[in-house]
Amino acid sequence: MDARTLMVCAAAAAASMLIAGCGDSSPEPVVESGVSFELTSPAFPDGGPIPAMYTCDGEDVSPPLEWKGLPAGSFTVALVMDDPDAVPVAGHVWDHWIIYNIPMRATAMAEAIPLTPDLPGGARQGKGSSDIGYQGPCPPPGQTHTYRFRAFAVDTMLDLPAGASKQQLLEALDGHVLAVGAMTGTYSRQ
Repeated sequence: MDARTLMVCAAAAAASMLIAGCGDSSPEPVVESGVSFELTSPAFPDGGPIPAMYTCDGEDVSPPLEWKGLPAGSFTVALVMDDPDAVPVAGHVWDHWIIYNIPMRATAMAEAIPLTPDLPGGARQGKGSSDIGYQGPCPPPGQTHTYRFRAFAVDTMLDLPAGASKQQLLEALDGHVLAVGAMTGTYSRQ
């Protein structure tokens, strides 16, 4: 390994620890171009509270998401929703939703995506910390957690079976991420 590669790997590892939080060993895909695109939800603003219907206190269905500005060369989109605030309680970042191979022509995900592994258009859902498909926020009572939604513009169809873990997804994304869209939402229980 040459010195430049070693420096890039060290910087990526340091950034991964800062982004993911202590206790999470999942690699983060490196986007050398620094390109991003817009990821939003019509259900809540970036950084705002996630409505109860998308949590364990409500219907526990996935929120609608929209994106725009994918770069040229994008072929699919992958999405990860996780909770880095779960580390002190769970011992790791809690993975709430993993979905990949969303066709590039899609610009949104509807509310209440079915909990099935295989979805229309070739999209697949991975297995989060507890199950396949979306599992809404459910922090311990009295705590406010921040949930990360990260979407990745991918230059290929990923060769992953349905039910893949976040670790498997992030490994498959290595070298294939063209841009990242991100937003957060918060939730607390009484």
